[in-house]
Amino acid sequence: MKCFMSTLFCAVLVARTVFAQDAAPAGDASGAAGDSDHSDLAKQSQNPLSSLISVPYASDFNFNSGPDNRTQYVGTFKPVYPVTVGNWNLVSRAILPLINQPVGSSDEEFGLGDLNYSLFFSPADPGKWIWGVGPTVTLPTATDDVLGSGKFSAGPTAIALSMPGQWVIGGLVSQQWSFAGEGGREDVNSMAFQYFVNYNLKKGWSIKSTPTILANWEASSSDTWTVPFGGGVGKVFKIKKQPFSAALQLFYNVERPDDAADWDLQFTLTALFPKGKKGK
Repeated sequence: MKCFMSTLFCAVLVARTVFAQDAAPAGDASGAAGDSDHSDLAKQSQNPLSSLISVPYASDFNFNSGPDNRTQYVGTFKPVYPVTVGNWNLVSRAILPLINQPVGSSDEEFGLGDLNYSLFFSPADPGKWIWGVGPTVTLPTATDDVLGSGKFSAGPTAIALSMPGQWVIGGLVSQQWSFAGEGGREDVNSMAFQYFVNYNLKKGWSIKSTPTILANWEASSSDTWTVPFGGGVGKVFKIKKQPFSAALQLFYNVERPDDAADWDLQFTLTALFPKGKKGK
């Protein structure tokens, strides 16, 4: 409940800032330029391989989770840092979850989950299709057994996307296998595929759908897939001179393992740090 109230408070503050900016006088001479800047920045923020440094924090509320239909909270830091080396962009992406996991009918376990790191090699001057490939590795940093796999895992990952007109469309896929870790824990053999569809509107607004499909190849056939469907809205805005993006999405898991959550409400707030050169 504390996680939900904190996220709600943050969302209200963001909404207040967003609507205050949208209500700026229409005759403002900087309006058209600002709208263009917001649109460009929105597309950069939706491109995982852009030259933009970003620090997202996503809050996921997974409803009706477990046999007691409780709510699981997963807060995720997802910093992205790109550098250019010769004709290549090297894009580092880390994912560190902070989890409040229901245990039984009334207990909870709160702490860190497993740390994931990916490194993408992407052409610095791509064509219509922007792509990147590289390794991904997961470290068993969870502070409790129920919050992580207890295994070291690694595998390949890849991204491909296109940005025609007002659209940003693409997908990110990874496959990991465990190779070390605690004995007695289940081996990791899993795939994650996130497709993203963004349509950009005026004033930095966008309509978006960015669900992540999961496959646990170690599970039984009835528990292999988690397939969410849904979407929401996003907005780029500034607090003083610092740009941010925010997004609110709702997903329903049309296919899911037994005792998995059926609904996921996701709020993401991202600090954006342009490097002076616009991404592709």
